[in-house]
Amino acid sequence: MDILNEVRVFAPATVANVAVGFDILGFAIHGPGDEVVLRRVQTPGLRISTITGTGEKQLPLAAERNTAGYAALSLLEHLGKSDLGLEMEIHKKMPFGSGLGSSAASAAAGVFAANAILGSPLPKEELLPFAVAGEEIADGAYHADNVGPSLLGGILFIRDNQSLDVRTLPVPEELHAAVVYPHVEILTKDAREVLSDQLSLHQHIEQNGNLGALLIGFYESDYDLISRSLLDVIIEPQRSQLIPHFADVKKAALENGALGASISGAGPSVFALCKGPANAKIVAEKMQQIFQQNGIACNAYASPINTVGAIQM
Repeated sequence: MDILNEVRVFAPATVANVAVGFDILGFAIHGPGDEVVLRRVQTPGLRISTITGTGEKQLPLAAERNTAGYAALSLLEHLGKSDLGLEMEIHKKMPFGSGLGSSAASAAAGVFAANAILGSPLPKEELLPFAVAGEEIADGAYHADNVGPSLLGGILFIRDNQSLDVRTLPVPEELHAAVVYPHVEILTKDAREVLSDQLSLHQHIEQNGNLGALLIGFYESDYDLISRSLLDVIIEPQRSQLIPHFADVKKAALENGALGASISGAGPSVFALCKGPANAKIVAEKMQQIFQQNGIACNAYASPINTVGAIQM
């Protein structure tokens, strides 16, 4: 292995679930994300020296309890490099509980940096199990709908999370996302607690129909089909109560031309899929205005789908 002295990497924010794909669908955006710097040192083992940005006081410096650190450690152990002296810096660019895959971005950046400093012995796809294990430290769930797109980019479909049977879906040329993050914290664990494990046969049929049609819409670049399919009849009705003014924000998106809108991940961020950059910008602004008019500060992003994922800077 051609071991480098230092690498700096970036992993982007993501939108998970995409309305009808709970725990099995997600995509990456351009905008916020996390940076990880990894450098060689003399002392054996991996040590996290610095965490900056939102929530740095809440994050553990112990590598085995940190999403980025654990993901990197898992890869190093797999490659027989656990004794390599490494120092890690984590620079958080988005907060916990945002619904933008904060812990996933850290895990993706951590494992990508560890692989990069070793001269990239493994292709990106083979890093996914280590990244998922890293995110599991944060929310206790082994799922790739955030960490997969953050690492690999694009729109990712997960047939099965345990075996990480994943596929990258085609991205229609004009597909853009509008995402608004209101400064309200909702932790993934809390958002999971409001969910019922009971659903009707009618809900099952309707949700599966929408999910299947959405996948076809991506393959055929059929924006009308994508629009008709972005209707979550199971998760959104339960979680939307946690997001102030969600109904008005979604209404603003649809009234201004969005293909559809729903909750990003566990919330409180709200996303809309749009056709073209101009519409995405308008929709992001209109959704943001609803929160601001109600006294809630928020950030808005209008972005094409990020098809690259984690990168070396």
